[in-house]
Amino acid sequence: MTLSKFSRYALYAALEMARAGDDPVTVGRVAAPHGIPPTALAKVFQQLVRARLAVGTRGIGGGYRLARPRGEITVLDVVKVFEPMGTPGVDLAHGRARGEPAKPQTAALRRLFDEVDEGIRATLASVTLETLVR
Repeated sequence: MTLSKFSRYALYAALEMARAGDDPVTVGRVAAPHGIPPTALAKVFQQLVRARLAVGTRGIGGGYRLARPRGEITVLDVVKVFEPMGTPGVDLAHGRARGEPAKPQTAALRRLFDEVDEGIRATLASVTLETLVR
């Protein structure tokens, strides 16, 4: 699986917030060491706030913090903000709705993609930010 740059940026940001605890994390604190364009990272933080994974504080001493304890936020929680994790009822192999006529030879491929998708979700859901910090 290849993650988009925004998912990678979000994981760096989430990990920095998890490490910081109650201290705010600024865009600059994450962008510089990871080589991330600050404008792109600012948008990522905004999306994390909208997804209720982070909270932002303006002004001096402001920045971003996790909205919940780091042991309650999984990698999947962060990644699914930026990645389409499969739309229920869509055949990943051919992009058509399940239930539409399909050739019998594609059923095995569809089952394979469903299994891969579920395996990826389970793995990402099993790792919390707490685990990554340790």
